Amino acid sequence: MAGVVELTRREFEELVADALDTIPEHLARLMDNVVLTVEEESPEGLLGVYEGVPLTERGDTYFGVLPDVIHIYQRNICAISETREQVVDEVRVTVVHEIAHHFGIDDDRLTDLGWG
Repeated sequence: MAGVVELTRREFEELVADALDTIPEHLARLMDNVVLTVEEESPEGLLGVYEGVPLTERGDTYFGVLPDVIHIYQRNICAISETREQVVDEVRVTVVHEIAHHFGIDDDRLTDLGWG
């Protein structure tokens, strides 16, 4: 049964930054016009969400638009975790999952790859 791991906002943001650091450099360099934010919680119970236009769908008319946003939901991730280590793992999986959406990879393919 899941518990609630308590972390400060700063501690959680550091876990998100650490997860970003695990993205291979050649992929991180390809990320374009996207920001990652930590939010308190998603009322829908989501762990993370990507809002924007994936790189694979951007064409010649893509310019002058606001950045895509990846939201990572602290309370939702902590609520399903029993230990800090589980939070670390879930943050990493969630960050990778949402960045994959930025690259145009859908949920079915992510599940196939083990990141579902």
